[in-house]
Amino acid sequence: MPITADVLIVGAGPTGLLLAGDLAARGVSCTVLEQRAKEAGTTRAFGVHARTLEQLDARGVADELIATGTTIDEMRLFERLRVSMARLPSRYPFVLVTPQYNVEQVLERRASKAGARILRGVRFTGLTQDGDGVEARFEPVEGADTQETECRAAYLVGADGVHSAVREALGVPFPGVTVLSSVMLADVRLAVKPKHPFEVNAVKEGFAFIAPFGDGWYRVIAWDRRRPEPESAPVDLEGLREITRLALGTDFGMGDTRWSSRFHSDERQVADYRMGRVFLAGDAAHCHSPAGGMGMNTGLQDAANLGWKLAAALDGRAPEGLLDTYNAERHPAGAMAVRVSGRIIRLAIIQPRAVRWVRDRIGTLVLHAPPVLRRAAGMMSGVAIAYPRPADAHPSVGKRAADIRLATGEGEGRVTRLYELLRDGRFVAITRADDVAGHPHPHPRTQPPLDGWKGRVEYAMTADPGGIAALWLVRPDGYIAWATDAPDPTARQSGLRNALTTWCGIPD
Repeated sequence: MPITADVLIVGAGPTGLLLAGDLAARGVSCTVLEQRAKEAGTTRAFGVHARTLEQLDARGVADELIATGTTIDEMRLFERLRVSMARLPSRYPFVLVTPQYNVEQVLERRASKAGARILRGVRFTGLTQDGDGVEARFEPVEGADTQETECRAAYLVGADGVHSAVREALGVPFPGVTVLSSVMLADVRLAVKPKHPFEVNAVKEGFAFIAPFGDGWYRVIAWDRRRPEPESAPVDLEGLREITRLALGTDFGMGDTRWSSRFHSDERQVADYRMGRVFLAGDAAHCHSPAGGMGMNTGLQDAANLGWKLAAALDGRAPEGLLDTYNAERHPAGAMAVRVSGRIIRLAIIQPRAVRWVRDRIGTLVLHAPPVLRRAAGMMSGVAIAYPRPADAHPSVGKRAADIRLATGEGEGRVTRLYELLRDGRFVAITRADDVAGHPHPHPRTQPPLDGWKGRVEYAMTADPGGIAALWLVRPDGYIAWATDAPDPTARQSGLRNALTTWCGIPD
């Protein structure tokens, strides 16, 4: 018999698992299909940026993940070019270096605890969709503990990576270009500890990058212009040492290898992340070079954007067009990641010595300018990414909400953080005063004036009044849906009601 689910997710990587946890936490029946029969013991991604950590904080698992790795407050692009994360306006002013499998383990535990079903050892083979749902077909692979081969779901999400079978089943083009071929990747032991957490440089022969996992192993990514080996060729350790010595001046006593491979670096993006009742997320929707470490992070933020919208649609109270905002918001973010990483990798492979000299000197001067440094750090970390806003909207609409302190009115003047309050998966209406609806009261959460959206909206007052609008409406993914500085309480109440109808649907 075919299995049924509200949402079927293909791919149990970070993107699929975050989405599964978000849906299951909201009571959505969710099944995840994963072709790997066992959890991965190797990793490609290894950097978690500040905005992603904020999203994980809103799910209560950021500290758990941070404990698995090491943190660095500076991204080194080349020998002289560095982007400091130390002054990011975030609780997490750093990059967390931890293998992708640690991210997957933390997110899988959360998803399973919330009730998501994860089927391993099954290969997705096709789909058909109609106005009411999606029929998915799959087959067990060797070692699988299930014989199920069909699933009927209201929605399907393809989070199955750059070679997405879901995308291929849809016949969706994945336009773009190959930037580099035969890039070497290896996890190695080093006899000499590097002076900097990230060692990276590019020379005319190629480039090398080294980052620590924090457990004695190091990730090396290198490319040798002189040796365009086929991607099926094994990584030669001596060749890896040689290009590392040319780029970094030493190979740090590179020794034991636990895993190595070759890959090609593409820049691709689908035209639309939604096809009827099927959505694409993560590398299935966009891919780019690892420069800047934005790949896994962009996919995780795709999931954070999509999950609450799917849950609202399944609840029957989503306003019209809400699911379409997923593509409208995340497609530009994906395009930005492709563009930024592409610029970094093209700067890395510049060949003439004089041009590289100019790159390093001019780049160093530019990145010392505070506005440029803030923008570079904000974009790479995801903190500065904002979504489109209407022309007449408050300037803060579409931007990431800062993790401000809130007085909830619970207990004896309980104070919490916004991202702790977001763990309920609801919108949060925040006022600077005791008059969310123009009627003063000491406990805005226990006496909400807009009870038509009860269960969909939390209410709180700022413990630190400075720096925000008179009234905010923050989405479950930590972005500002609506804001106002209107001095008239009645106008604020009316504006908030309109915003709640727009984003949360009609009141009960």
